[in-house]
Amino acid sequence: MEVNWLVVGWIIDMILNGAVWLIIAAFSLILIDMTDKWTRKAIKLMGKADDFIRIFVESSFEWILKKNLKILSSIIMLIIFGILAQLGIIPKLIT
Repeated sequence: MEVNWLVVGWIIDMILNGAVWLIIAAFSLILIDMTDKWTRKAIKLMGKADDFIRIFVESSFEWILKKNLKILSSIIMLIIFGILAQLGIIPKLIT
């Protein structure tokens, strides 16, 4: 009986790849557990920054409306829409 070395090599390759991916997954889970605390802190910080930006933009628009500054409000809207277009949010809203 002849040994099919192609099949033997394929089986060995699958076993070694499985072992390597198991090791990578184990280290990744350990790393994710360690950085979970940092992730929670970053999300809290992002929430605070989001609240600050919302308050700042809202108060800026109120100030612009009180002063009746149409050119400044046009420039700000142009910047906001440009950012939203670069992030791909406006095309998603249109379609």
